[in-house]
Amino acid sequence: MKLHELKPAKGSSKPRKRVGRGEGAGQGKTSGRGQKGQGSRSSFSLPTGFEGGQMPLKQRLPKLRGFHNRWRREYVVVNLGKLVRFEKGSVVDPDVLTEAGLIPRASSPVKVLAAGRLTHALTLRVHRISGAARTAVESAGGSIELLGAQPPAEGAEPVGKRDRRKAAAIVARADLLSGKTSADAAAARSKRKKDDDDDATPKAKASKGKGNDAPKAGGKKRGEKTAEAEPAEESAQAPDDEAETEVPE
Repeated sequence: MKLHELKPAKGSSKPRKRVGRGEGAGQGKTSGRGQKGQGSRSSFSLPTGFEGGQMPLKQRLPKLRGFHNRWRREYVVVNLGKLVRFEKGSVVDPDVLTEAGLIPRASSPVKVLAAGRLTHALTLRVHRISGAARTAVESAGGSIELLGAQPPAEGAEPVGKRDRRKAAAIVARADLLSGKTSADAAAARSKRKKDDDDDATPKAKASKGKGNDAPKAGGKKRGEKTAEAEPAEESAQAPDDEAETEVPE
């Protein structure tokens, strides 16, 4: 019999522990809680991992070690020099690599690098391959079939709004560095602005046409105030001028 095989007899039961019933209950005067302190209160509770007030383990561990990409995909690297063991014309895929002991499991994504030398043609079915390794395989007469989803090829049409903006920025920078004039870009901007103005509502157009020079209700412009004040002064001086020009009889 082993320790983990011990169990109570069939039909036996253990009485419930009666706490808080005095010293006669067998738990002492304070029911096993001790005297005073946080642990003796009726609402006593502590979070998991509490260590009596000292710095907890989760805070003592090293932290702030930089950025970790949660979507990063790790590839198992296989060099070209290790593929020489396979016969000429054979198909090399993750299952074959697993049987050969070159990768830990068939579900691992595989990337082929150009370390080593490949002397005969093979058909590689892997997830990624470097440019130098691709050149070496094709020069030996082999072929490559990429598995799984692949990143967009260089020069492919951008699919998202962000990709389109990035592509436009790259083209604009290339034109700037090459010294070309962006007449077509200016024409496209003016056409886009015209289309936006045509799509605007009449109310928006009216509000857009208003400026700071528009007179307020019951108000006057700054220039009109001076123009109206001048005739009033002339009318006030008119009787004096007439009196000066009169010839006494």
